[in-house]
Amino acid sequence: MNKAELVEYVAGQTGSSKAEAERALTAVLGGIMKGVKKGDVGLVGFGTFKIVKMKARMGVNPQTGEKLKIPAKKALKFKASKNPKY
Repeated sequence: MNKAELVEYVAGQTGSSKAEAERALTAVLGGIMKGVKKGDVGLVGFGTFKIVKMKARMGVNPQTGEKLKIPAKKALKFKASKNPKY
């Protein structure tokens, strides 16, 4: 499901317009991202979002076989809850 399909689903479930559903979805995702910058964000029955630090490492270009250095970075991780509530 992509964002457009999710917006359409939310609009259908809430009886609101697609524009309102998109604003709501954007606000929720923005809130999650803002919260993750401060620490972990946990949604009971759904999962936890957090930022993890990835170390620099060596990689290989699959087309040329050339070795290259992949720099360290931060990445967003999601861990689903053990018993998701649908």
